Amino acid sequence: MSVLTDAIVVGGGIHGCSTALHLCRAGLKPVLIEKDYAGRHASGVNAGGVRQLARHVAEIPLSIRSMDIWERIGDLVDDDCGFESHGQVLVAEDDGELSACRERVEDLRGRGFTHEELIDGAELRRLVPAVAETCPGGIVSRRDGAAQPARTVAAFRRKAESLGAIVREGEPAQNVRREDGLWRVDVGSDTYAAPVLVNAAGAWAGRIAATLGEPVPVETVAPMLMITSRVPHFIDPVVILRGRKLSFKQFGNGTVLIGGGHLAVPDQDRGTTVLNWRRLAESARTVFELFPVMREATILRAWAGIEAKMKDDLPVLGPSARHPGLYHQFGFSLHGFQLGPAAGAVMAELIVEGGTQTRIGALAIERFRS
Repeated sequence: MSVLTDAIVVGGGIHGCSTALHLCRAGLKPVLIEKDYAGRHASGVNAGGVRQLARHVAEIPLSIRSMDIWERIGDLVDDDCGFESHGQVLVAEDDGELSACRERVEDLRGRGFTHEELIDGAELRRLVPAVAETCPGGIVSRRDGAAQPARTVAAFRRKAESLGAIVREGEPAQNVRREDGLWRVDVGSDTYAAPVLVNAAGAWAGRIAATLGEPVPVETVAPMLMITSRVPHFIDPVVILRGRKLSFKQFGNGTVLIGGGHLAVPDQDRGTTVLNWRRLAESARTVFELFPVMREATILRAWAGIEAKMKDDLPVLGPSARHPGLYHQFGFSLHGFQLGPAAGAVMAELIVEGGTQTRIGALAIERFRS
């Protein structure tokens, strides 16, 4: 059966679901196509960090806009998504790292961004009392926090569908093509046609872009996470380190989520991963050294998601450089969860209004054309 819609969105992660939702709010009726189920891979199984902290300057305008949405997320999707704002803290482990923190904050101030604040050892220990005494300070972004990833994606999907989006799950988008001035995608026995196609297929989006003549330097990665047994409450903010790749969050039930970017081995065709236990041990060892309270905890479970990482660690967000009606929204490089609400809003503005006031020029796919 052939079905004419206003837009086709390929990929049911937070970005695809957010775009479908915002297109509905703008009066369009999109179809959202997900080969598994919404949030199956990166969006539903990440650490849930809602982070402005330590972002590349090219992402900051989008991140700031997204934080404004996160702070009223219930108004958008009828669910608070488990969002809690206790701040995020980047810990400097030595004076050299603290100096780098100082330079970063000063640079951001010079660009007009004030969300990151340099803190000394005393303020660090007020925010994170259990941190090792050897840490001299760091950076805090006080509005940041964390949410529940799977719950968040489900809320965006549910709201988009309630506003009129067609949601197709469990079948892949096939034979993506442009014919007679329309984009066409086969799903099972149906063919959807629309003037607009959004490539938000996560780790699989690079293949779609290449098929359509826009190859980009993207790789498939599988960031790992693990969760511990319960320990007494000792931390409210999310803690991150840069030198030793660590992110760290304690839940209300006392369990602790540990991540930070160490990678498993993904099998993109099967949608599975093989964990790297040696790298997980490094993360556990870092926690052991920095937070003595954790030394009696045990690891209960570990897992990995599958997502796309760009060569420059910046996402591709915006219109195609080759085809009318084609838009790309992928490659968020292990830090796209917080950006999802605003990225969908921006994408809807690009499609409906032809432009956006949010500065995203540095994220265009055109940067790779040469």
